[in-house]
Amino acid sequence: MIKVSSFNINGIKARLPRLLEWLEETRPSVACLQEIKTQDEGFPAAEFEKIGYHAIWHGQKGFNGVAILADGQAPVEVQRGLAGEPEDEHSRYLEADVFGIRVVCIYLPNGNPQPGPKFDYKLRWMERLRKRMAEIAAEDVPAVVIGDYNVIPEDKDTFSVKAMADDALTQPESRDAYRRLLNDGWTDAIDTFNPQGGVWTFWDYQAGAWQRDHGFRIDHALLSPELADRLVAAGVDKEYRGREKASDHAPVWVQLRG
Repeated sequence: MIKVSSFNINGIKARLPRLLEWLEETRPSVACLQEIKTQDEGFPAAEFEKIGYHAIWHGQKGFNGVAILADGQAPVEVQRGLAGEPEDEHSRYLEADVFGIRVVCIYLPNGNPQPGPKFDYKLRWMERLRKRMAEIAAEDVPAVVIGDYNVIPEDKDTFSVKAMADDALTQPESRDAYRRLLNDGWTDAIDTFNPQGGVWTFWDYQAGAWQRDHGFRIDHALLSPELADRLVAAGVDKEYRGREKASDHAPVWVQLRG
């Protein structure tokens, strides 16, 4: 079995003890991290090596940043960043081969406030992602594109449609761009096992959102047809959101036949 997990850690230095705890307790084969919020030279690779994980990372000072960790095997980098916008300096995309599968770790732009340039950037980024995913699909490799998509795909994926109505995460354009990925042949693993919805991956720090379970689902794992055939289970490590000094996201994971 291969377990691929994703965790928007919301600052790797601030939450390193929580991250190491989660890695040791759940022991994913591959862990994709978002919002590491550190420059490359500040990434704590040695801490992960102590517990058997090899890492590659794409950092940025104070913002964004993604990383791929693998248990006992070094991920082989395929690509960092997305083509199509040379002036885009955000660290949001990292792609590697490990354990015989293509793993893509993404941190998609939030897009708020909308309408405006941030929302326009989000939609352009999603179109660039779609192009890259089409290239990966054309290689016929078993692939997973996992991470913080900053899209609430359907009304069933939020505690309150009304509360989120003006947010970039629920706009028709965001949802349409996400749906296009599914229509291209990618499988939403968590939705596959939770067709009724009601599963959250994010709870804001504000207004007692965690205590009231006012969350929504924005962390997703999309599988290529080759990998979807090997899907055994998928879920959310919800309890980690309730720990001391937790990230505002909970980890998500997929279990795959080897």
